[in-house]
Amino acid sequence: MWPPRTPVRGVIFSSLQDIPFAVMIRSAFFIDGFNFYHALKRLGSHYLKWVNLDALMRRLISPKSEIVVATFYFSAYAHWLPDQWKRHREYVAALKYAGVVPVMGQFKNKDRRCISCGAKWIGHEEKETDVNIALYLLNGAYHDSYDRAYIVSRDSDLKPAVEMVLKQFPNKDIVVVAPPELGHSNDLTLAAGNKRRIKRRQVEDCLFPAVILDPSGNVVATRPSKYDPPPAAQR
Repeated sequence: MWPPRTPVRGVIFSSLQDIPFAVMIRSAFFIDGFNFYHALKRLGSHYLKWVNLDALMRRLISPKSEIVVATFYFSAYAHWLPDQWKRHREYVAALKYAGVVPVMGQFKNKDRRCISCGAKWIGHEEKETDVNIALYLLNGAYHDSYDRAYIVSRDSDLKPAVEMVLKQFPNKDIVVVAPPELGHSNDLTLAAGNKRRIKRRQVEDCLFPAVILDPSGNVVATRPSKYDPPPAAQR
């Protein structure tokens, strides 16, 4: 799952601030897919959902001092919505080809009832995303797979995991990243101490092409028609 680490021979650093400029900081990204999707949805431009998250995350680092060792995308398929499910699968295929690691949770059926009228129906509740993010964050820290973790989420439920990583591994760095055009979670930023923001223009500059081909010319993924950009935004 994680690329092998290139060791710095015979040198131990007490914190990231002590690392010489020539030593690259290993950065990993943990993206809350639902947080990110709903942030893009609020922008009202469906074509922005066809974004290359690997390219976008690389916009957040300093390329002279950081390398990206892993980018994880946490989400789940809405199995009861066939059109959305199909678009999501196509997008995940594009992400995988770009080197992003999808970690898929699930939706569970949940009985709902209207208190006023007594009507009943089956709703759907997303499970596992925040737990998976916390587990991958902690697992990476325990295996020393990254130096700096970027958490792209506004979910305050991740605060305990952030606090545990920083307590157990004080040489690690955690940066909370706000999805496009949204603010940060105060709980998360207070726990992490560092924050960044994704701008709409950065998303626009990192869109996948309409058709993604492998080196042999085989189609890996095709942009859903709903995500076609308006003429003014096409490249």
